[in-house]
Amino acid sequence: MADDLHDMATQAVPAPQQGRIATPLSAAELWTFLKHPSPGATGTRHIGEALLNARAINSGQLQLALRTQELERSRGVHHMLGRNLVDSGVISRPQLEQVIAGWLGAGVVDVSRFEFDSKALDLVSATVAERESVLPLMLRDDLLVVLMVDPQDRRLLEELRFMTQCRIVGVLPAPGTLMPAIARAYAKPERPLDTASESLRASSRDLAKVLSLDEGRALDDAADVVSESDNTLVRMINSLIEEAVAQKASDIHIETRPAPRKTRIRLRVDGELQNYLEVEARFRFAVVARIKIMASMDISEHRKPQDGKIDFSRFGGSHTELRVVTVPTSNGLEDVVLRILAGSKALPLQRIGLSQADLAALQGVTRKPYGLVLVCGPTGSGKTTTLHSLISDINADSRKIWTAEDPIEITQEGLRQVQVNPRIGWTFAAAMRTFLRADPDVIMIGEVRDEETARIAVEASLTGHLVLSTLHTNSAAESIARLLEMGLDPFNFSDSLLAILAQRLVRRLCPQCVQSRPASAEECHDLALQYLDSAGPCDAAAIGRQVERWRLDFGRADVSGNRVLHTYAACGCAACEGRGFKGRLGVYELLINHDEIRTHIRKRSAADAIRASAMRHGMMTLRQDGIEKVLSGQTALSEVVAASNL
Repeated sequence: MADDLHDMATQAVPAPQQGRIATPLSAAELWTFLKHPSPGATGTRHIGEALLNARAINSGQLQLALRTQELERSRGVHHMLGRNLVDSGVISRPQLEQVIAGWLGAGVVDVSRFEFDSKALDLVSATVAERESVLPLMLRDDLLVVLMVDPQDRRLLEELRFMTQCRIVGVLPAPGTLMPAIARAYAKPERPLDTASESLRASSRDLAKVLSLDEGRALDDAADVVSESDNTLVRMINSLIEEAVAQKASDIHIETRPAPRKTRIRLRVDGELQNYLEVEARFRFAVVARIKIMASMDISEHRKPQDGKIDFSRFGGSHTELRVVTVPTSNGLEDVVLRILAGSKALPLQRIGLSQADLAALQGVTRKPYGLVLVCGPTGSGKTTTLHSLISDINADSRKIWTAEDPIEITQEGLRQVQVNPRIGWTFAAAMRTFLRADPDVIMIGEVRDEETARIAVEASLTGHLVLSTLHTNSAAESIARLLEMGLDPFNFSDSLLAILAQRLVRRLCPQCVQSRPASAEECHDLALQYLDSAGPCDAAAIGRQVERWRLDFGRADVSGNRVLHTYAACGCAACEGRGFKGRLGVYELLINHDEIRTHIRKRSAADAIRASAMRHGMMTLRQDGIEKVLSGQTALSEVVAASNL
């Protein structure tokens, strides 16, 4: 009987009637359906005939569609017959898909109330079923019936045959039924849940408690039998990602430790790591394996680091992409770090925290038709956000703007954005060369990493293009020295450079709970000393003049009408979860190129000389810009000191 069914599986099976999808079947009905297919579309050579045989359309509708197709071909437009019928509303897409399936010889079944065969499910793990979107339905002798997206996928059919040592018959799922069926087939009975985690939207903290309900169990290696497809574990990881996105965390750190020590999970929020939850030690391998499955990594490889990406929307979450790296640690364990790449929009340039003077100067240089603008700082200092804010300010229909990024974190309407891939030779330098042949006005390069990219960027800026990029250096002046060390020609570089913006991110004081008080004379003196010391030696008179200027700019009138400077302190409240800080803002150092700077570049002067020249022409250091934000109540002095160098 199995041999007969295998022979029949290569023939056509009947398509559903017009307006109906496949009827929910029992195992016996499905077996009969596969063993005794009606002639239906068998023998048809054209999709139009199959549609007629299935009574999805009538002959008049077919003739009209064929005439329309012929007319379109005479105009150079080649649309499939089925697409024309769907576009004209004659049939729906699900109807078309089901008729095509019958025409090609694959059954279309609805297993929404199907009683699954446990022997068949045992042949394919939940991990493989979820990764490949397949579901074993029935096993008869050595013949396995499998629900799959494409029953003609030879690679997958061979993989399943090798894995199960069975012959495979593929059938198509009714639209929208496959993933729910996989979840139902592999669902395990859950342990009793406490009140806090009754709903499917339970928080990851609540679900972690569920995982540890029987924590009295021995925590040795033999106890590590938890599956990566455990329903509660899957929900916990999904909820963890959702909460990290909601808290605007940039990273999730999963740190596994030898039993009986628990696996620790921390979130980086506003640049600072915070303990989030701990999971019982016996789940340490399952947690890592689950994330590897989501990122399409090799779950059998534990000795080498791996990289991958998760499209969270595939697992029922928001449209968020996560970059994943696994790192082998001691005792045969692995840590996982997930970088959250939320597809955000560009911030307006006026909202990134630039002073009015720096904002006006930067807008002036980015409105020039050609030249080189660089944004520098360490990893995670917001350089890409600033670049996109600059581009947003000049993005117009009259400009062609190309970007090469790794990865694309921010999207904008009107940009032509390219994801680089060094593994195939598609590097920043290769993208630059391609862009120059594609008639650009503005080019944004994610990062200048080597001499080749830097040289092409300079050449592009000299040939009539505005080029924007980032650089991993500490200050604006050091960026010039670094690029010269890379081997750039100092004369070309000095002519092409428009501006360099150095930046850092500091935590913003929570506006709900920040407290202020009048600053003492000693506090004002110390603050002015730090401010002026970042530019060079200063005297008491300069300190006094600086404090007076601050009183005019930042002072608040007291009861007697005198302007008084204030200090601000973080307190903590429910809005900021007791941290006293909420969100981040930038501190900046803007170097505008001018004749004196050009002379320094051509002479290959030291960074200190370039910095002194820039400050004589009005540049504020990172420390100075940060101190002014302290005086305006936006951040704390400790944040500025930690983020900036003298």
